[in-house]
Amino acid sequence: MPLAKLRGFLDSNQIKYELISHATAYTAQGTAATAHVGGDELAKTVIVKLDDTFAMAVLPASRRVDLATLQTATGAKSLRLASELEFKDLFPDCDTGAMPPFGNLYGMQVFVEETLAGKQEIAFNAGSHTELMRLAYADFCRLVKPMVLKFSLARARAAAIGADDRLW
Repeated sequence: MPLAKLRGFLDSNQIKYELISHATAYTAQGTAATAHVGGDELAKTVIVKLDDTFAMAVLPASRRVDLATLQTATGAKSLRLASELEFKDLFPDCDTGAMPPFGNLYGMQVFVEETLAGKQEIAFNAGSHTELMRLAYADFCRLVKPMVLKFSLARARAAAIGADDRLW
């Protein structure tokens, strides 16, 4: 069950959360729509290859990752999107592409877009394409200890510069 590991972790840390079931969706924008969650509140997890390690870039569903900015902000020599084939085995308890933003549960560094860090609550995939979890951003931050950086583009700006659609 994809949710078991995450629920166990949150329960053991006495974190309050809400589960939201929704119709099957495979994109962040589709998930936000089917779950009736705002695109600025839904945190999507994008897996990047930072030099020789995998990391999570977590940002609002309504925004795109700016890889060049993230590379500069992290000081990495190289940074690129990881393919699903590369990372799917790192999340054996999750549906491919539905991993929660808890890199600490998978031995990964987590980078959070600063526009997400200002939210009271965030919602995110809970390991499947049919369930979200919502909790206080402060609790997420306390447990994950992400590095907060500015590394995303708004939809209009991303379209204007022809950003890669896989970054959505």
